[in-house]
Amino acid sequence: MKPSQSESVTLSPVLDITAATPLVAELVKMRGKDVTVHAAAVEKIGAQCIQVLLSAAATWSHDGMEFEVAEPSEAFSESLQTMGLEVADMSVGNV
Repeated sequence: MKPSQSESVTLSPVLDITAATPLVAELVKMRGKDVTVHAAAVEKIGAQCIQVLLSAAATWSHDGMEFEVAEPSEAFSESLQTMGLEVADMSVGNV
């Protein structure tokens, strides 16, 4: 039986290359717990931060944990679509 702990993170409005390393650090601290990523405030997201979120989703999937991107802004969703992705590509588990 997995632990019932869960965490959440609210993404910043601008997720450019300088935001990638801090985002990794924040997510690493949450490993082993279910995570909800709130993306409602995102105005701009670059490829590096998209890659961080995709990697996190794969890691959480491997660990058998839930990882969900919730309330994606239009800008967030459009940036994913430009790269041939959907928000569902970043959500794993029973979400």
